[in-house]
This record gives sequence, C-alpha cells and structure tokens, in this order.
Amino acid sequence: MVITDSLAKFPANPVETRWFTYENVTGEKGSAGKANYGRKGAPSVALPSGSSLVLTDVKGSGTIRRIWMTLWDHSSPEALRGLKIEMYWDDAETPAVQAPLGDFFCHALGHKTAFENACFSSPEGRSFNCFIPMPFRKAARIVLVNESGKDNGVYYEVDATVGDRQDKNTLYCHAHWRRENMTTLRQDMTILPQITGWGRFLGCSLGVRLHPSCTNFWWGEGEVKIYLDGDTQLPTLCGTGTEDYIGTGYGQGLFDHMYSGNPYISKDRDAYGFYRFHIPDPVYFRESLRVTIQVMGGPSYRQMLEALDKDPSLRFMKAGDGTQYYTREELEAQPDRAEVMERIDDHCATAYWYMNTAENGLPPIAPFEDRIKDIPL
Repeated sequence: MVITDSLAKFPANPVETRWFTYENVTGEKGSAGKANYGRKGAPSVALPSGSSLVLTDVKGSGTIRRIWMTLWDHSSPEALRGLKIEMYWDDAETPAVQAPLGDFFCHALGHKTAFENACFSSPEGRSFNCFIPMPFRKAARIVLVNESGKDNGVYYEVDATVGDRQDKNTLYCHAHWRRENMTTLRQDMTILPQITGWGRFLGCSLGVRLHPSCTNFWWGEGEVKIYLDGDTQLPTLCGTGTEDYIGTGYGQGLFDHMYSGNPYISKDRDAYGFYRFHIPDPVYFRESLRVTIQVMGGPSYRQMLEALDKDPSLRFMKAGDGTQYYTREELEAQPDRAEVMERIDDHCATAYWYMNTAENGLPPIAPFEDRIKDIPL
C-alpha cells in the first residue's frame, strides 16, 4: 500500500463507517455486541450443510472496503470448494460475484497458504481477507452458501462505508469462477467468458492440476490472451507464457508479490496456484471482454521419451496447425532438444473485473461435486 495524504482528509459528504458481523448483523448504529451482556456472545455462527447465511444486507449507497472471515473448518478442500460466496449489487437478481470461497480469496485448488498481495491476503494461512473496493448505489448483499455436505461455521467481518456518492463512472465489482477438468487439446482454457459492457479487467487467480501422464516436465508455456471490444479470431493483448504472465521466468516456484505470485505448489509438484492483478497496468474495455490461456508445455525430448516409456499410448502434438505429432524416432535423435507442445490439464480460474452494470449475464458456477472432483491431496 502507498500511504498518501488522502488518509488525513475527512470526507465532505456524510459518509459513515459500518462493520457487519454476527455481533451486529444489520450494522445498525449503537447496536453491536448485545449478546451475553456485551461479553463476546456472538463472534461466530453455525453454517449447516445446505444452508445460506447473509453476511451483509445494506440499503443505500456505499462501498465494501474489506472482507475478513475464517471458518470452523477452515482448511479442508471440502470447505474451501464447498462453500460458495455470492455478492449482489443494487437489488440485482443474479450475483455479480460467484465463486467457491477459497478460490475467490486466492486459495486455489482447495488448499490454503500464507500469502499477501494487493487484493487478498492470508497472514498465516488460516483466514480470508479481501481488500478490493466494491461500490454500490442502492444496495449490497453478500451471501455465503454451504454446499459441501458437511456442517461448518464462520467468523466474519464485512467493513463498509455508507453514504458514499457514486458518480456515473463508478463501476461494480464482479468475479466469476470456472473449471475445465480436463481441457481440450489445442483449445485455450477460458478464464473469463465474453461479457458485454465497459469497465476494467482487474486480474485472475488460477489453478492448474497437471495431467497424470505428464507431470515430469514443464507445463506452463501457455500465453494469456485478452480479447477486447469485438476481437474474434485474434486478441489485442497476448502474453508470452504462463510464468511470464505472473512476472517470473523459466518456470515458477513459490512466491507472493504485490501484483503477482505463485503461493501454492503441491507436495508432488503436480498442482500450482497463482495470480496476477492488473493494477499498475490497467486493462480497459469499452464494449466487450474475453480472457483465455493456452494449455501448452515445454519439455525436452528426453522428458517426452520418459513419459512415453511409462505410457506408450501417449501422443504429443506439436504447437502449430494441430496436424503434427512428435515421433519416437525424432525424440531419440535429439534427446537434449526442447520444444513447445500442446497439453491437456485441469485448469480453474477466478476472474475479477469492474464493469458498468450490476449483472454480468454469466451462468451459475459448477455444482460442488464438479468443484471438488480430483482435487489434489
């Protein structure tokens, strides 16, 4: 965070601060901490399987400033993928934000790690923090849904200001999660399906579980593509590789920086969780937006031979028009050579963006059974 003199300026209009917790569900002035004679009587609340909990329901204009929570069961993949968070702005019928709880807070693939970035953090890997400003004009409602099949409970705090004056250029915050398990050969994984409107792509939190037959070599040669304002066959923006997109190079290890990072790698190094936020490098769109990532690897010929020795049925497609495959003969002739190849892997993504409308037209996210299937241990 950059400290500026704006911290010392009092708002000209009557803006007030509210915390929504189970100690003050409505955020009403002078009404917090009533339970147990004001002695920490309601710090958390049960969230049984199949139930929903409204974390915030506020009328009028304002801005969500921070969301914090932790769960009674805060670390199991079933909880991180089974609980779903939804956010509705201005009495919209469909949510602007919908994602598994863990994925929304940058805990990819149902596993928690300690990290900090410009938008999210988990200081010791036991909590969920979000610092993305989320303005609204008429109302805001945040809902937590337990679809996991197991009872749970939650401590939470949603910090907001109410009375903010939102001008015509103020945008609504959106987030959407999706998964492709497995991807389709030579088809880019969709991070964000096409949306229509104008706004700003904020970034994404990504997860990759490697195909079981291809875990012995580098998987992340896929380029991120951003299709802007009517782009069809070719995008306006295209990166140079997966690890390049998050600011590193020649592979990716564990790190968490302000705008990009890779805070999770599985113990067998067959699953990765990483993120990138476009804050100093804004991505604006005026008509439409779609974001994808290629599914490609960069193995040596020797590594491809090792994979073929384990599974002779494998076929490795060369990057190109989709008609050419590597032969065992050419691999054996130059075992130290390395090239790009098309892959099939398990990809998931949470996309974050701002746009001019409170609804985005995207479908509901996948059910719990599909979200939890094949999660890495």
